[in-house]
Amino acid sequence: MSKVLRDWKKYSVLAVLVLQNSALTLTLHHTRVRPVDGNGRYLASTAILLVEVIKLIVSFGLSFHETCRNHPSDSPPKVLTRLFKEVFAGDGWKLSVPAVLYTLQSSLLYRAISNLNVATFQVTYQLRILTTALFSVLLLRRQLSVTKWLALFLLTFGIAVVQVPEASLRAKSLLSLLSPHEETSELMVRDEKVKRTMAIPGPAMNASLGLAAVLAASVTSGLTGVYFEKVVKNPSVTVSIWTRNIQLSFYSLFPALFLGVIYTDGQEISKNGFFVGYNSLVWTTIFLQVLGGFTAGLCIVHLDNIAKNFALCVSIIVSLLFDIYVFGSSVPINFVFGAAIVMFALYLYSRQLPLGK
Repeated sequence: MSKVLRDWKKYSVLAVLVLQNSALTLTLHHTRVRPVDGNGRYLASTAILLVEVIKLIVSFGLSFHETCRNHPSDSPPKVLTRLFKEVFAGDGWKLSVPAVLYTLQSSLLYRAISNLNVATFQVTYQLRILTTALFSVLLLRRQLSVTKWLALFLLTFGIAVVQVPEASLRAKSLLSLLSPHEETSELMVRDEKVKRTMAIPGPAMNASLGLAAVLAASVTSGLTGVYFEKVVKNPSVTVSIWTRNIQLSFYSLFPALFLGVIYTDGQEISKNGFFVGYNSLVWTTIFLQVLGGFTAGLCIVHLDNIAKNFALCVSIIVSLLFDIYVFGSSVPINFVFGAAIVMFALYLYSRQLPLGK
């Protein structure tokens, strides 16, 4: 019975992650491509900061509730003291590492998409699937059979084929994978794609620089995800996932505020306001990103980063299917071919052992 319950939790988390990321991709596309009421698009940096603030508040509330339940005799001030020590004592500082790495990754991705065409960027960036597996072997000592490596190579190839933009879809669907904190990079990358689609002139591209940046971003993506998993699953430290989310969101606030809001968009915010371009759909997008952060964290706890990558690849296919249905476009042959490869890779990877084992 306990095994059935554990399996139910695992696949429920995967299902929610697929649905959440599919919905997020569609709302991101709509809010970034279509300005609201003539006021222009909202600033990505403000949305990123709000995501971290909301995650911090929600994580704190859940962690406070969990601590009260585990220590029913403690008064609220004592619970707060206990929670404060849990967040900032011990190995909590280790979560500052992925916070910094996520900021570096965002910068690399912006540099990459600014110097590469969309197709090259999308295809090359799928290498993060393989870097995630490689760091899982190196840092977590996870053993992957030849069959599983083959499945991962097929997954990388299949999702790259799916994401090669067709001329008829390029202006309609600008999609890519999201990891727990890749909301930052996704928004900046989407801005650049929108400019390309609208034929807004930009600086000359340097393909060599762009390729180096996207390869470095792929490595950083794999490293940050696996590093977070290593900290969360450390058997010598018993800390809840909600406390880990507090730590990660707290350390992420600093680059989001100082590098994003103040340094990047400070002048525009002082001129037009913090909430320029916001509406109900923008807030929906923000809350979907918050949900995505929590769901990805639970996926890492109950499964692993590799299983999370499979779920995110499936969500891309779901998003594109919905996009094709809404716009009434014919199904591109590259989509059919790539989706078939992704599904076969999923079957191949899960055939020997359940996901997450």
